[in-house]
Amino acid sequence: MPRMLDVSDEVRAEIGDEEADRLLAGDSAPGGYDCTSCRTPGDPEQERTSTVLFIGDETAILAFAHSTCLPSQVVQVTEEQLQGAVRSIGGNDTAPAPAAPAMQAAHVAPGHTAPEQAAPEQAVLGVTSGLVLIAGELHPALVVEPTAPVARPGSLAPGDDFLPLLIEQGFLPVTVLSTTPPVLHGWSVLLAVGQLHAVLQPNPHGGQPVAWWQAHQPLQVTEGWRTAANKHQQVLLFAAPVGSIGRQPREDLLRDALDRAAANGRLVAAALPLAGL
Repeated sequence: MPRMLDVSDEVRAEIGDEEADRLLAGDSAPGGYDCTSCRTPGDPEQERTSTVLFIGDETAILAFAHSTCLPSQVVQVTEEQLQGAVRSIGGNDTAPAPAAPAMQAAHVAPGHTAPEQAAPEQAVLGVTSGLVLIAGELHPALVVEPTAPVARPGSLAPGDDFLPLLIEQGFLPVTVLSTTPPVLHGWSVLLAVGQLHAVLQPNPHGGQPVAWWQAHQPLQVTEGWRTAANKHQQVLLFAAPVGSIGRQPREDLLRDALDRAAANGRLVAAALPLAGL
């Protein structure tokens, strides 16, 4: 009987009391599982295990994770992402993790912190993952840089308000990468099925967090990045205006670009917990 299974109140509300009780009784819980976060084996009879319910537009998946990796929670994702997760769980997604930092662009969700450009098209964020050495320890990091200047919602004035908007949300300016930035509560990084899905921010209307950045397709990260994320239970997010970082093929070059942006006063940062909690 899996006595170490955790079903949160929000998961219970979605799946119903009957199914939640079946899980806790061991009737429908797995004998073993691959953690939806770190992808290593888990056993609910031997270690604390979280139930994580992924909900799309039409589909829902109940997954399991080590409690040290993720708490029991409900995660809202797009139907496309959920289907991608189904393929990954089924073993059909065999794309290797990249050796160099991975980068993917995605449209900024309208109405959120990074607003639309004055031009008709929305701003697009480039997101690069890599390991950053700070105070002798490697930390998982995401580096965000728009493809064009970002204006405030409704503003047609020239200029770039990307960093001021983030500072208003709690990100802090960085002048030198000597210490890790403080945790920005309410924001989080969604890492599921071993892949990066989204950066989440607080919902202004309350309830579940909403996507500030969301991958068109789940973004592969290296095993080292994923291991560091699970170790620290947080990801460092660095953001810089267009033209500050560029596409860097290696982590040492990415670090050099971050150092230059910081020295020029063009970098903000925060530490974001994993999975929205």
